Amino acid sequence: MTFTQTAPQLANPYLTDRVLQSAMRRMLPHALFEHFHEQANELGQAVADELYPRQLRERLLEPVHTPFDAWGQRVDEIELTPMWQTMPALTARYGLVWHGYDGAKGVHARLFQFGLVYLCTAGNEFWSCPLAMTDGAARALIESGNERLLRRALPHLTSRDAATLWTSGQWMTETSGGSDVGGTETRAVPGENGQWRAFGRKWFTSAATSEVALLLARPEGNPPGTAGLALYYCEPRDAAGRLRHIVVDRLKDKLGSRKLPTAELQLEGAPVELVGEPRHGVRMIAPVLNQTRLWNAFAALSYFRRGLQLLRDYARRRQVFGKPLALQPLHHQTLAGLQAEFEAGLHLALHVAELMGKNELGALDERHRLLLRLLIPIAKLLTARQAVAGISEVIEGFGGAGYIEDTGLPALLRDVQVFSIWEGTTDVLSLDALKVLRADSVWSAVHASMVSLLGQAGGEGEGDSAALRQTLERAHAACDSAAGEAQARGIALSIGRCFALALLLRHAAWSLRAEGDRRPLLAARRFAAHGIDRMQAEDPTAARLLATDELE
Repeated sequence: MTFTQTAPQLANPYLTDRVLQSAMRRMLPHALFEHFHEQANELGQAVADELYPRQLRERLLEPVHTPFDAWGQRVDEIELTPMWQTMPALTARYGLVWHGYDGAKGVHARLFQFGLVYLCTAGNEFWSCPLAMTDGAARALIESGNERLLRRALPHLTSRDAATLWTSGQWMTETSGGSDVGGTETRAVPGENGQWRAFGRKWFTSAATSEVALLLARPEGNPPGTAGLALYYCEPRDAAGRLRHIVVDRLKDKLGSRKLPTAELQLEGAPVELVGEPRHGVRMIAPVLNQTRLWNAFAALSYFRRGLQLLRDYARRRQVFGKPLALQPLHHQTLAGLQAEFEAGLHLALHVAELMGKNELGALDERHRLLLRLLIPIAKLLTARQAVAGISEVIEGFGGAGYIEDTGLPALLRDVQVFSIWEGTTDVLSLDALKVLRADSVWSAVHASMVSLLGQAGGEGEGDSAALRQTLERAHAACDSAAGEAQARGIALSIGRCFALALLLRHAAWSLRAEGDRRPLLAARRFAAHGIDRMQAEDPTAARLLATDELE
């Protein structure tokens, strides 16, 4: 009889995730951990029983844009996929935004929230994208102090009722600007009755069906550059669901994240409301970027973990050279390397979530506030790069099956590519980190935090302390050098890997004491062996010649 290979199966991703369970057991108070365990177990079962099978069944479905009705009237209707239509109910049921604003959880609210976000993101077909922007919009409105908008929008953005839940878009990208939002051409014009109107073209608006959006525009008469931009609030549709002076040119035809309706919009006098002062909009939208960058980190890790989970299950089913792939020593080496990278990235992201939760309640000192500013872009860029490299290796681990579309596996590889692009490419984030690092007080915070983490790691960190110290000293020197900008990527990656290793060592020491588990320590050793220093030798001239193919 002809042999047929059985497909990998996805079990409850929470019950099979010892890393998340162990980290949360250490980081959360006991009663709150028990609550998280219950919620995460329920959500994980929904991912395994409902979401993953639907992902495979609806693999070829995508949102559809209908610009005109049968009689030629402009309607710009966007029909979402069936699975996306169920996502508000899932969001409300598990409080995926709400948990971050639940005062009863205190400083642990963000940690609790992002643990659930990480669990379900690989299973919700990029629904986490509008949720990330929704979370960011809620935080930006809170920090703006705009009481009218807070009363109007915040209850909807954080709702646990699917019928009243709103999601938010984030309309920043234009063909003239991209990451350099100072090139924004959208104009905001005040009307006679005080109603602002926006005119311009937004080139990359993800979640085009969201109920609200925050956007950057230049008030008429303001100077060019970022200082002249202002932050506006928009409700794109009227009560009947019709767009208000907004035209959808088309939906983007993307490499991945294809269930997510990403559009090009024309603003033709769309009614908007000023969030704060009519300038410094980039500063006001910064809370949105901070939130979405951390969501991005957990999304990347969620996909990385999904690939690892499927590959492990497949390795138990696949026979090669007379025994299961799971028993092959070389496969162990490959999978161990991937697991070490994943564990380090997850501990870094969880640490940033913990800092963010404390910062929002005013529970951080100045040193840790500086550290949070630095680690948000670094966590995002490091985890994105880990996911891209890791999922590529995972796909190879499946052999030919990883290259076949109807296994659902190639979608993982396409989808993770976006994580190093959304909310700033690796280079843009590296430059953001470099700006923060060029303050001496930040380096004091970095060194003090590293000493504290290694102290908590006890003897487990002794063998790595010299390498960590030398890498940080080298990064500090590179920041202050004339070639600092050219070195920014290596600096940011090196600092990220230093913190990830120190955090993993700290957890390994706790896990040995509290759980008798040596696997976190083995992961730390493997991660350290991969190297933490990612800086290149300084030679700007050689780099320029190689990059441009110029002749000397």
